[in-house]
Amino acid sequence: MYYPEPIAKLIEGFTRLPGIGPKTATRLAFHVLNMKEEDVVEIAKALVNAKRKLLYCSHCQNITDVDPCYICSDKTRDKSCICVVQDPKDLIAMERTREFHGQYHVLHGAISPMDGIGPEDIRLPELIKRLNDEQVTEIILATNPNIEGEATAMYISRLVKPIGIKVTRIAHGLPVGGDLEYADEVTLTKALEGRREI
Repeated sequence: MYYPEPIAKLIEGFTRLPGIGPKTATRLAFHVLNMKEEDVVEIAKALVNAKRKLLYCSHCQNITDVDPCYICSDKTRDKSCICVVQDPKDLIAMERTREFHGQYHVLHGAISPMDGIGPEDIRLPELIKRLNDEQVTEIILATNPNIEGEATAMYISRLVKPIGIKVTRIAHGLPVGGDLEYADEVTLTKALEGRREI
């Protein structure tokens, strides 16, 4: 179908976002056209500001607007423990629990040979530098429970254990409220492996 060029470009822009197909992009584009101009300008400014003003924390590699970020600047946090996550969204999820009070390190990806992503393509050198420079006694590997996340966790574990730092992995298993009958074999296996005494 033919659309005037400005609408076509807007639709094309929306389809670049993850999870947005052509139909959703078209619906969003026409929604934007029906919005007040000042609201559209606000959204456009927010997009530009986020792209221009955000940077990576020089310490933990998290996205931030100040360097070091507010977590790394917090003197009350435990500097002896680093939780390693794949993405900034994972860090936010961990922070929502209010259970972890240590430091973080964001890898910005996972090792995936199939996609041509090796250890040098994620923020692994920065993690190793931190382990050599700081008084870290434990790292918690909180990578995703998929092939790439597991490969990344194993690689980091093999790299770090010889240094003498304790390496732990977050437990995987059944979600709260889940039913055993709907769990796959891998999830059940992980749940059994991660069992603890009560």
